[in-house]
Amino acid sequence: MPVITTIEDLRVLAKKRVPRMFYDYADSGSWTESTYRANESDFQTIKLRQRVAVNMENRSTATQMIGQNVAMPVAIAPTGLTGMQHADGEILGARAAKKFGIPFTLSTMSICSIEDVSAGTGGHPFWFQLYVMKDRDFIERLIDRAKAANCSALVLTLDLQILGQRHKDLKNGLSAPPKPTLATILNLMTKPRWGLGMLGTKRHGFGNIVGHVKGVENMGSLSEWTAKQFDPGLNWGDVEWIKKRWGGKLILKGIQDVEDAKLAVNSGADALIVSNHGGRQLDGAESSIHALPRIVDAVGSQIEVHMDGGIRSGQDVLKARALGAKGTYIGRSFLYGLGAMGEEGVTKALQIIHRELDLTMAFCGHTNIETVDKSILLPGTFPT
Repeated sequence: MPVITTIEDLRVLAKKRVPRMFYDYADSGSWTESTYRANESDFQTIKLRQRVAVNMENRSTATQMIGQNVAMPVAIAPTGLTGMQHADGEILGARAAKKFGIPFTLSTMSICSIEDVSAGTGGHPFWFQLYVMKDRDFIERLIDRAKAANCSALVLTLDLQILGQRHKDLKNGLSAPPKPTLATILNLMTKPRWGLGMLGTKRHGFGNIVGHVKGVENMGSLSEWTAKQFDPGLNWGDVEWIKKRWGGKLILKGIQDVEDAKLAVNSGADALIVSNHGGRQLDGAESSIHALPRIVDAVGSQIEVHMDGGIRSGQDVLKARALGAKGTYIGRSFLYGLGAMGEEGVTKALQIIHRELDLTMAFCGHTNIETVDKSILLPGTFPT
């Protein structure tokens, strides 16, 4: 086993161990992938102010996200097909998050179901991400299932009414479980660790959907389901209906524009996530870290502002916090750890990010995450 010191180390190992179509699904963006790349690279242009001769004892990264205590301002983002990166992936991710003391968010398009994750974590609270579909009866039952599973927040995704084109998924023939084409079989033969894990689980399809929708007994294609069921007519009236049906903490994901941020405030949601879906929807949109300060300035006093997109280190978390994000989300960083080493890999990813966050905060002259603001950033290097 190589020495793992960075999220990049986990990415390299995951690429070796995860079948090509599922690795590519996680590690790609739409069209030219310019926004996907900008999410990550725009963090690198932001520079930190090093401070010295500051007492660095008794450091704390603990804070709150929507009133929930968290060990650091990080949650695991909802990611589709997580259980195809590693057998029972959603359960393993939720367990690691529980032990670390941060939120885990389950995707509607997960392989393990809501009930699987609840049982796998002993009923520990987690967050559930909802896509709005044309079948409103299914949506209502999905919300009720999340309530019954002790989910403590609903994350409503607003930026995937239609699916952005991701070239790699089309070329790989992405499906869950994978279709037995010659190219797929040859690739799977090089991933014995993954294959053995899959042989040991019964969870190979979309657990929240198959068996819960009339007429859907199996479903391999994410794009097929999206085209048929995701609702392009989604509007702010639907947000009001969902908020009323849910009745608990509501987070709106996919906000990139100040006008939409103001509408999010008016909706009565508890938080919004500045997000461009990891560069997987509108290619050419600005990076999340660039959009963040403008939205914080506009609505940060009225609603809790979170962000995702491009976070590969604890330094990225600290920079987002400095620019006003009360919480951040990791998607790919989590998936790299999961694909590389299962639950142990997820824990490793969280440890890496936490250590980098803790040490960088100290080097910048702070011992408590609550006191971090844009004063830790070098003027002229960060977006305003």
